Amino acid sequence: MERLVERLEKAVERLEMVCQGPGLCGESSSKGMAQYVQAFDTLLAGPVAEYVGISKEVGGDVQQHAEMVYAGLMSERALLVMASQHQQPAENVFPSLLKPISEQIQVVQNFREKNRGSKLFNHLSAVSESIPALGWVAMAPKPGPYVKEMTDAAMFYTNRILKEYKDVDKKHVDWVKAYLSIWTELQAYIKEYHTTGLAWSKTGPVATEGAKSPSAPAAGPAPPPPGPPPPPAPVPTGSSTDDSASRSALFAQINRGEGITSGLRHVSDDMKTHKNPALKNQGGPVRSGPKPFTAPKPACSANPSQKNSPKAPALLELEGKKWRVENQENATDLVISDTELKQVAYVFKCTNSTLQIKGKINSITLDNCKKLGLVFDDVVGIVEIINSRDVKVQVMGKVPTISINKTDGCHVYLSKDSLDCEIVSAKSSEMNVLIPVEGGDFTEFPVPEQFKTVWNGQKLVTTVTEIAG
Repeated sequence: MERLVERLEKAVERLEMVCQGPGLCGESSSKGMAQYVQAFDTLLAGPVAEYVGISKEVGGDVQQHAEMVYAGLMSERALLVMASQHQQPAENVFPSLLKPISEQIQVVQNFREKNRGSKLFNHLSAVSESIPALGWVAMAPKPGPYVKEMTDAAMFYTNRILKEYKDVDKKHVDWVKAYLSIWTELQAYIKEYHTTGLAWSKTGPVATEGAKSPSAPAAGPAPPPPGPPPPPAPVPTGSSTDDSASRSALFAQINRGEGITSGLRHVSDDMKTHKNPALKNQGGPVRSGPKPFTAPKPACSANPSQKNSPKAPALLELEGKKWRVENQENATDLVISDTELKQVAYVFKCTNSTLQIKGKINSITLDNCKKLGLVFDDVVGIVEIINSRDVKVQVMGKVPTISINKTDGCHVYLSKDSLDCEIVSAKSSEMNVLIPVEGGDFTEFPVPEQFKTVWNGQKLVTTVTEIAG
């Protein structure tokens, strides 16, 4: 940890050397570089330096995460330098050039997954959800809107940070502003220099996998050093990286438009089996239909320890002010009874289980749960349901807000005291709210999922479509 802190301090010091005053950011460090590389260095010396500095003040997991983000930005700078000095590479080469960026994106996201118990989990999630924005270099012809979409994905968590720290610690509010400003400035940068995709040089050699580009110019102070290596915890196998590279290649193919069919060979009539029955027998017997699906036989694993890795332990424990209920399966009698107003409950990866929370609690979060039943008395803050499927939530007392995000299949049973509850949903489906009626029964009402938006001459007006109820 001490070595990481030292490297971060040196990075900030060098960023400060790059930018000595208004109008001077990046001039000395980028001397001799293409204009859009100089502009990117200005972004590094401005919003990025501010984000890294505030992350250092926040410390802990946020500080480590910032170093990983910085390493990803430096990988992107190296690609920009290469693009400024080389012509566009062949389609099958470009994914390999993107590999350092996609690997660093994976490192950032893995860090969040390994630290779900972190007190700064919302900070880690905001970064993890938006870091794919670094992949804009492969998103022709609309890289700018892609960055905007990734930035919007962070808003759910940045709003939670602002709500939690607004009147408690201004440092975290400044952190949110600094982090989001990176992507705002990046969108402006892309609009000016790479409107329809990464701009390559018209001269110079064609970029190849082994092409080298200096990460810093020969003259003037060097830009900040690359971030630290990935954390010591093992990173998942390269399948995710390969997937990212494959997606990039796919996007490149799609962007060819009508030219994508140029490699297809014309089939003449004499080569078609339905016009020449004699051809059917030349290749041996022909099946009348597709081969039935059979499960593949398990191959010998190159890593036996990974194949037999034990399941994460089931938890139901109080850690500080947080009740952690994790990895429970087929547990129908989970109960939390000794609650206090200042406590929160975090329920993660529970399947086919039922949880009852008695008393009054501050907030409840369900994350990555399947077929979970939750019954609780009173919540003074919010109940959040994220990345889940087939969950049922019953309110026995009162709750002011229920948030449903990225969830398919959610039934909310309200009590008579909680009929004024606000239900906020996004990217979810099959949501129903059940209202109590006389005799102890419930009447079910679907939450709309489909909307219609029209321009009324002054603004966009959105209404629920008729078929959505």
